[in-house]
Amino acid sequence: MWFTFAIIALLCWSGSDLFSKIGCQDPSDKYSHLKMVMAVGLVMGLHAAYEVFVEGVEINGQIILTYLPVSMLYILSMAIGYLGLRYIELSISSPICNSSGAIVAILAFLRNGISEDLPPIALVAVALVCIGVIALGFVEANEDEDLRRARQNASNHHYAKSWLAIAIPVVYCLLDALGTFADSIVLETLNEDSANVAYELTFLVVGALCAIYVLGIKKQRLIPRMEAPKYVGAVCETVGQFFYIYALADTAHVAFAAPIISSYCMASVLWGHIFLKEKLSWKHYLSIAVVVCGIVILGILDI
Repeated sequence: MWFTFAIIALLCWSGSDLFSKIGCQDPSDKYSHLKMVMAVGLVMGLHAAYEVFVEGVEINGQIILTYLPVSMLYILSMAIGYLGLRYIELSISSPICNSSGAIVAILAFLRNGISEDLPPIALVAVALVCIGVIALGFVEANEDEDLRRARQNASNHHYAKSWLAIAIPVVYCLLDALGTFADSIVLETLNEDSANVAYELTFLVVGALCAIYVLGIKKQRLIPRMEAPKYVGAVCETVGQFFYIYALADTAHVAFAAPIISSYCMASVLWGHIFLKEKLSWKHYLSIAVVVCGIVILGILDI
């Protein structure tokens, strides 16, 4: 079943990318990222309730507080990622965001040193991801404006050349990497199911605070047809997390499941091309290919 779980996780997380992009890309809605946080918080809160009351997962205030720094790093990174979807194509944003695995590897090297048993290909993979992301930023910043406008005409959604467009997914990548690195340390003392419920309950509280701000203070209205993609994306995110855990639980096949799941950004690029009509230059695709190669290698090595 590990293969089925891995494919489901891949499809759900790439689907979350797609629907989150659809729900957050409207430049006229400056609160779209907060509404996305509201949607994810609600769905995760419902799943946490199921885990606690049906599955009997242990949760208490101490567990929530212990996991709180990790939860906040993840939640902040996701909120910033949703904000970035307003400024850049999904086909560019997703591979950059998924580069957090390389940052985690670097942090692990700094903490534990470079083991003599570490295969050289691991260092090559980290270098590929870093080079690919830098190349993406360089290509974005230096692309001819006429060429940019011509390739964006097909999607009827134009993005201005801006340092912010690349900076936001890079910030997401860094925060997500810090969250993952802290996660690996905190989970040495916490049960994984309890930690996941603590994360979901924290997301629920943050979503509620966003709702108070957006709906109560700013008096924003929720239009069902505009909010629906956000909730589909939130469901995809939560279901993907569920099957991700079960795919990696089969320790005998982790080396196969990890690269399958970690390559979901390739599916995101494909969905962006098919459903959002995103057109990139060959330089973009070459840079993305370098990033994805590094991510897949890291997934195979399970670093």
